[in-house]
Amino acid sequence: MNLLLDLFLTAGAATEKGLIKPLGHHELFLMLLELALLLFVARGLGEFMRRIQLPPVIGELLAGVVLGPSIFGLILPSLQKQIFPRLQAQSDLLSVVSWLGVLFLLVVTGLETDLNLIVRKGKIALLISLGGIIVPFATGLGLGWLLPDNFLANPNQRLIFSLFIATAMSISAVPVIAKVLMDLKLIRRDIGQVTLAAGMTDDTLGWILLSVVSGLATSGKFDFPTVFRSVAGAVIFLGLAFTIGRSLMAWVLRWVDDYIGGATASLSALLVLALGAAALTHSLGIEAALGAFVIGILAGQSPRFSREAGITLEVITAGFLAPIFFATAGLKVDLVKLLAPETFFIGLIVLAIACFGKFTGAYIGSRVGGLSHWEGIAMGSGMNARGAMEIIVATIGVSLGVLNQQMYSIIVMVAIVTSLMAPPLLRWSLSKVEIGEEEAQRLQKEQLASRSFIKRIRRILLPTQGGPNVRLAAQLVSHLAHQNTLEVTALFAKRDKQNIGASVNFTRKDIKINTPELAIAAVADQIDLPTDGMLNTKVESGNDIADVIVKEARKGYDLIVIGASESPRKGGALFNVLVDRVIQEAPCATMVVKSNLLNAKDLGEAINSYKISQILVPTSGGEHSEYAVEVASTIAAQTGAIVTLVNVVNRTQREYILFEEQTMRSITDIAEQIVQQQASLGRGLGAEVKTVILTGIPELEILNFAHSHQVDLIVMGSTIRTVTNRVFFGHRADAILNKAPCPVAVITLNANSWR
Repeated sequence: MNLLLDLFLTAGAATEKGLIKPLGHHELFLMLLELALLLFVARGLGEFMRRIQLPPVIGELLAGVVLGPSIFGLILPSLQKQIFPRLQAQSDLLSVVSWLGVLFLLVVTGLETDLNLIVRKGKIALLISLGGIIVPFATGLGLGWLLPDNFLANPNQRLIFSLFIATAMSISAVPVIAKVLMDLKLIRRDIGQVTLAAGMTDDTLGWILLSVVSGLATSGKFDFPTVFRSVAGAVIFLGLAFTIGRSLMAWVLRWVDDYIGGATASLSALLVLALGAAALTHSLGIEAALGAFVIGILAGQSPRFSREAGITLEVITAGFLAPIFFATAGLKVDLVKLLAPETFFIGLIVLAIACFGKFTGAYIGSRVGGLSHWEGIAMGSGMNARGAMEIIVATIGVSLGVLNQQMYSIIVMVAIVTSLMAPPLLRWSLSKVEIGEEEAQRLQKEQLASRSFIKRIRRILLPTQGGPNVRLAAQLVSHLAHQNTLEVTALFAKRDKQNIGASVNFTRKDIKINTPELAIAAVADQIDLPTDGMLNTKVESGNDIADVIVKEARKGYDLIVIGASESPRKGGALFNVLVDRVIQEAPCATMVVKSNLLNAKDLGEAINSYKISQILVPTSGGEHSEYAVEVASTIAAQTGAIVTLVNVVNRTQREYILFEEQTMRSITDIAEQIVQQQASLGRGLGAEVKTVILTGIPELEILNFAHSHQVDLIVMGSTIRTVTNRVFFGHRADAILNKAPCPVAVITLNANSWR
């Protein structure tokens, strides 16, 4: 026993010799106080800038200047030094938080980067971007070569310093540009899209340049092998990222969504990948920021990345990490030194060359790309904003030992001044740019799409037991898939606890009666997705089938499409308990499909060969009616069917005429306005739409119209009501569902659904 005790004590003593001390009490206190002060002043000044129609980033940058040696240090120098001591260890603590701010900011920027926009406006954007990089890079390179030695951190590395200044002059700030365009409500204008696309291209090329220059600075010398390694590393990383990396990102996010689920898991996966990619690019000598930026782009393109996770990350970044980063950057600026005659004069020269290079390059690129004079000026005004990106470049320059305190302060000053210049210059120049007819039509379509129900659908859950209703529902899903790129999951839910989460792979000879394979094959045969669509198959088990379906639906689906069960219903209920539960508890919109084809001589043939030529949509003008019009019009645009919108002026409305002192004509006029407004919505989706006004009892008139006009599909929108815990759409909807001579689809949203 004594021997064991001696061994334990000896091991403990050995461990204690190598024990790393925790962060000291005073150091922790200072760090927390610094963060609190920086965040308070940064957010306060940022909100003030927002109130006076300027980018908040300017206020956040100025917060550091206020708390640094320029103002706080000038008024209360001893207190400022006590709170912000010039100690390396204390500075490193703030630097860690600042670097997290840099990486998170670039991930958010990547999430908002629209590669499709860059491709769509590719030629013009590339010309503007090349002009906006080549000219300022050339002028920046000349500037770096001519600056006095005392502005260089290491006069022996003038070429590397000059390359770094050239890169700093070349970069733009997409977040600042986007914010200004959003504030001016011009982000969807042609000029706004081109500006954004050019800015994104500019930033991407800028990060490659920065990675190369950073690699040169790390090696401390300029030679072709070093340049080749840096360029090759950046190109190979980007090539792998946008090929293999895209698929890997999609797989990771899909796996996380399927097996963990929720915005928290999606956010954690994104941050793990972003920090890992940043570590990888940093180890390759091509700058950590590029890895984080690229991961943000890839995640933003993935349909499985949670929108809620993206919003959460943006809130954390904008509310905490980014203000700390910007304020910390400003903390290193000393206005007293900046106002020294020589530094002030050099600062003005750097600012003038930065503005001249960017304006000239962007303007030339715009004109070569076919834009007008005022559009070229607008491009120069927008691309000249340096903002956050310039600060990141300056921070990296200091960390690599390329920039000294004077030059760092000058570059931060350039970032602040150019960001201040952008809003008024853009307002002035864009007011001279007229909107064309084609652009006006596109903007009108986009405005309609922004409110569209069908345009927001990306993922559809299709629970199946293989019945006729769900098979017809699968056909309708195929038609919807030609409006958007859809990911459809066919789910077989069962009550036992075996094979939970197993994917189904089957061939025809493996199919057996009453098996998951057969149920999934029944809908798979009916689904014909475009090449960019995806069909997943799942078998999930649990104690309750409805719970299994609803649990799966909570994994980020936009629509559940479910077949109305044909099993006997109790108490006159519209659906059985399973469908009732799913509709009531669904976290998203639902579409219930009832085929009404059970009396067909050959049910299988009737489903397989079912053609849709006439679609009827009863409409009352409400939001749920608009959803039905969109679904019907999307199906019609694919099948070539004609959509007929019907508004029924019912008997009760006619009786109200006596009390409201209205005429039958005014009631009919209102009905006509309703159907015409919704008809334009349907035509905007590519459907042929007709309108009809009927008078009488709505459900009878609709059923009679369906009979007499040989309608193939009725699509209705409805709100959910519950009566004795059962789904109830209202007597009219129930009558149509039960007595219609053709299939009926009902689109519903409840209190849990998104809007």
